[in-house]
Amino acid sequence: MSDLKDFLAVLDLTPAGEGLDDGVVRFTAESLDEGHGVVFGGQLLAQTVVAGASSMPAKQVKSLHTVFARGASMSAPLEIDVEVLHEGRALGSASVTIHQGDRICTRSTVLLQVPDPDLIRHQPTMPEVGSPDAFEPRPVAPWWDVRIVDDVDISDPELVGPAELGVWSRFTGAPDDLTTSQALLAYASDGFLIATAMRPHAGVGQAQAHVSISTTVLSQTITFHEPFDAGQWLLLAHEAPYAGRGRGYGRADAFTEDGRLVASYVQENMIRGYPEGQAPADGQRSKY
Repeated sequence: MSDLKDFLAVLDLTPAGEGLDDGVVRFTAESLDEGHGVVFGGQLLAQTVVAGASSMPAKQVKSLHTVFARGASMSAPLEIDVEVLHEGRALGSASVTIHQGDRICTRSTVLLQVPDPDLIRHQPTMPEVGSPDAFEPRPVAPWWDVRIVDDVDISDPELVGPAELGVWSRFTGAPDDLTTSQALLAYASDGFLIATAMRPHAGVGQAQAHVSISTTVLSQTITFHEPFDAGQWLLLAHEAPYAGRGRGYGRADAFTEDGRLVASYVQENMIRGYPEGQAPADGQRSKY
């Protein structure tokens, strides 16, 4: 069983040199074994935040857009390449590629910024939901405190509801620095939009993923609006307005307990039956 320091250790990227001709800065990183036989996509997003932030220490990560090309294996270290695309006074951008040998796992574009003073300001109102203490803890990870609004069981294929899901998230004991908080929220952002898309459909639930239903994240964009502390409660308010043709589309806003909007994210994912002959054997789960 791991604790938060084990996850924070995989965010501690190891420098592996700088390209002689291409200007690419390289890192290696390990992965946290969460028992799935494959690296969780949220970990790759978190490591992308850290790698992108390292490219311009005087700036903050504003957003990242990530395409998940292939799953990452637990059997080999991750190799992370960072290339600065542009660096100006207020804005900059970098490309972050995570690969294992010649196998590209993710490729991301990271936008960085020096924030400007407000000219205009508005945000949506936080949904009215119960406080985190009103709901039961979910056994996701011992170092990640998760409460699902109304105690919805996203694994139950017979439990039908709207394509919406509120999730309270807190990483107790997390260091209160912006990059780590952004990385932890990026980790959390990967896990619930497929389940949100499944909610309106009887006979379909998270427990069937990788067993009788083939699911994976295809791409994800996360935008950070305000500084926050991932060690405090955040409400992740998910909705999935479209599902069809073997795909799902979902989005979410992240609010602090006092209603401040701190981040938003959008995800495209795959939710389909297995192609003929590719379903796992009875009692088995596929890795991807």
